[in-house]
Amino acid sequence: MRRLGASAYEALLIAAILIAVGFALLPLVTPPRPSPAAAAKMPSLYIMAPADRALSAMAAIAATAAYCGWFWSRGRRTLPMKTWHLRLTATSGGAVGVPRALARYLACLIGPALAIGAFAAFQASDHARWAAALLGTNYAWGFFDSERRFLQDRIAGTRLTRELR
Repeated sequence: MRRLGASAYEALLIAAILIAVGFALLPLVTPPRPSPAAAAKMPSLYIMAPADRALSAMAAIAATAAYCGWFWSRGRRTLPMKTWHLRLTATSGGAVGVPRALARYLACLIGPALAIGAFAAFQASDHARWAAALLGTNYAWGFFDSERRFLQDRIAGTRLTRELR
């Protein structure tokens, strides 16, 4: 429960980072103002161009990778890890390096990637709503793992440990 609580707290911080990235990108992805005559013919909802969506996605991934790579490496901890008294270590017990922290970050994306893929595959049917269940893949792994590690920790060779006060 401690690890799940820290993950929920971490999600709030990452959401704040993504909002800041979105605001920073607004000047780049906002279309120019149309003339009043052209605006009358346009739909009221603006959908970003594919290139703008790709730029936004790459910026979001880069920002969250930088956040996780920085705070998970060299013994540093995120605010939720400090609050919940958790420390990320390599399975050998040493500090996690940047490459291992980034591998853990990429492994964290497995559940969301599976959910997006399943949603795209089943979108035409009535079963697309079940794709959301795949979001919990990384955490459900901990129930079946012999050492109770989440999928991202198993893949990256890391372990979340409780820090004694």
